[in-house]
Amino acid sequence: MFDMGFLELLIIGVVGLLVLGPERLPKAARTLGLWIGKIKRTVSGMQREISAQLEAEELRQKLNEQQQKLDESVKQVKRGVEGIAEPETGKADDTPSDNPASERHKAADAPASSAPSEPPERRLDDALARARLDTPSDEPADAGDKDSTSR
Repeated sequence: MFDMGFLELLIIGVVGLLVLGPERLPKAARTLGLWIGKIKRTVSGMQREISAQLEAEELRQKLNEQQQKLDESVKQVKRGVEGIAEPETGKADDTPSDNPASERHKAADAPASSAPSEPPERRLDDALARARLDTPSDEPADAGDKDSTSR
């Protein structure tokens, strides 16, 4: 902080000895040392707090950047799923069908299109559920009937 050499300290000591005298000089030196120590501790505490605040701000910025990247990824996935689901909904006609999967598909489309205020995560979950319903499974449709016929 201050660039003080030995010569400056010696001059301050001699002046202090002449002004204060030999009886009060040690007490004044101790008091001065205590005050300097308190000032140094206060300054170092402030430096630690400032550096902690700067680190916290950097972490907040990184978190915001990651959140933006995540939001953009979710939007891209949502657009992709909606792009896949949209052609399938365009194929459906107004005539009733005998296929129960298409009926479930139409029923699942109704809430998603009628409620635009739903959160994107909910609409994404609905689209994924519709996609699962449309994919064929390896198991027979009536697994319970298979067990009852084997008896």
